[in-house]
Amino acid sequence: MTTATSQEDLDALRATVRDFLEAVSGEEAARELIESEAPFDPKVWAQLSGELRLAGLAIPEAYGGDGFGLVELGVVLEEMGRSLLCAPFFSSVVLAATTLLAAGDDVACARYLPGIAAGTTTAALAVTEADGAWGPRRITTVAEETSPGQWSLTGRKSFVIDGTTADLLLVVARAGVGLSLFAVDRQAPGVRAEALRSLDATRAQAQVTFEAAPATRVGEDGAGECVFGPVLDVASVCLAAEQAGGARRVLETAAEYARTRHQFGRPIGSFQAVKHKCADMLVHVELAEATAREAARLHDEDPAGLPAAAAAAHACCSRAYLFAAMENIQVHGGIGFTWEHSAHLHFRRAKSAQLLFGGPAAYHERLLAALGV
Repeated sequence: MTTATSQEDLDALRATVRDFLEAVSGEEAARELIESEAPFDPKVWAQLSGELRLAGLAIPEAYGGDGFGLVELGVVLEEMGRSLLCAPFFSSVVLAATTLLAAGDDVACARYLPGIAAGTTTAALAVTEADGAWGPRRITTVAEETSPGQWSLTGRKSFVIDGTTADLLLVVARAGVGLSLFAVDRQAPGVRAEALRSLDATRAQAQVTFEAAPATRVGEDGAGECVFGPVLDVASVCLAAEQAGGARRVLETAAEYARTRHQFGRPIGSFQAVKHKCADMLVHVELAEATAREAARLHDEDPAGLPAAAAAAHACCSRAYLFAAMENIQVHGGIGFTWEHSAHLHFRRAKSAQLLFGGPAAYHERLLAALGV
């Protein structure tokens, strides 16, 4: 359990992150990266992780971080979702760091987490395979022990976020008594990462193939399945925060356009149909923010309620972001459908985020299971 941060400090954190991202990583910067096919800007990443220390915000102090919780991290992710940040933050700080901590391997944590906290090591979690499902029963990648403490991985992982740029790959594979977690150097022989074309060009994804790739086991033999639940809960809460931030941004964009765009001698926001669209967007966004922030609070203060809250937050925020992104396009009319406008970037991010951990069917099943239904 972490010490609660005051609302004043959370507001100050939000203002600092927003000012930074608006200055160096707004929607136009995202478009430039997409057109250049660069996954992220190394200078922005160095500032974000070095000067602002955001990469180490929620990593324990023992491993070089600042030891804050998901409440504080959620504020940062809301702002990153708002700006469509292109950076390996979600893959390294949310997925990889959470997985290392959940594995309970002090040696691996001491080896990898300080670099992740400093931003000098980027990491990715490789779980999903051809069908994209986040489930232990679908994993076919295998690991064989070649000598004491040394393993060899063979298989293929798909939809690995930032898989082409990560220094460290954390891979779930079948070995020994069941599933285990392995650390793999992306530059090691037998590792091949290929970029995938995806709906959301602001979040790089890859297919990673292992052909007798050298690996080191992280955690106990057969403990890989145990990390699925905790990691997916934290990842869902963090993704919900990012979605809530994006939803708030498209609501503000739609409202601003409705105030300034005139038709028939009056702002289009004065027409009842447009008013209703903006009002409906506001209801969805307010609910999304509330569920994401409550799930983060439960993680830090009452973990027993986290599984249900995490699934509910992801479901609510997925629906809200996609709804707001679609309505934003409608409010903008013809220009909202063009490639030159940023509305489609948020729509693509919203749809991709909705499907990231299996889609509506998967997170509704997790919610029902957490509620005991």
